Amino acid sequence: MVAEQLRATGGVWLSFDGTNIWLDPGPGALVKALSSRPRLNPKTLDGVLLSHRHIDHCNDINVVIEAMTDGGFKKRGVVFAPADALGEDAVIFRYVREYVQEVQILTEKGRYELGSLKFEVPVRHHHPHETYGFNFYWRGHKISWVIDTKFFPELLKFYDGEVLVLHCVRYQAGDKPWIQHLNLNDVRTFLEALSPRLTILTHFGRTMLTAKPWVLAEALSQEFGLAVRAASDGWKLQLQEVFPEESEAA
Repeated sequence: MVAEQLRATGGVWLSFDGTNIWLDPGPGALVKALSSRPRLNPKTLDGVLLSHRHIDHCNDINVVIEAMTDGGFKKRGVVFAPADALGEDAVIFRYVREYVQEVQILTEKGRYELGSLKFEVPVRHHHPHETYGFNFYWRGHKISWVIDTKFFPELLKFYDGEVLVLHCVRYQAGDKPWIQHLNLNDVRTFLEALSPRLTILTHFGRTMLTAKPWVLAEALSQEFGLAVRAASDGWKLQLQEVFPEESEAA
């Protein structure tokens, strides 16, 4: 998927009441941001958030940090990352870390703040290397983001946000148990247990793309009577669409 770029791998730009943070800037992240309409300027970033060290999530993190800090001439921003992204065989270069104001290590049950944004790391995922998902808090609302993981029941307890983002890589579980990713039946388990206000499916593998995730999302919406959407490259979500009681966009 990464090599063929069937879907872009640049991660997600998040903005919460003026606080900008880039989640998992993978291959092509900087090019995608600078060519987007409207253009996303990395000099306006307040931080970079890395869930784990796999290349489809971290490939562009060093160049994004350089861009955020104007090539290191303006010491600014905070980087959040697991410890194994910073130790031996680090994916974030040591010299680049000197460009930012602070590097914070993500740990299970850790709580963090950046500007107006508060978020937590509820549990370590079942995935190769140290991997975490996130609960973001915005104006009293909870947005849960389930990054790459094999399903395990405790996920339902830890990720119960009103908005639920699921990395649904596989269409079916298949016969390769060592591939630790969610599949469509796992999505059904989340929907049945939690009934989120909005569920967003993303991070699709080849089998999901072949099955047309936008069609699958609509079918799930009909099956459960819930709002389910499949993300696409360049898609922008305003949180006021989900929470119309909030008068300003996130």
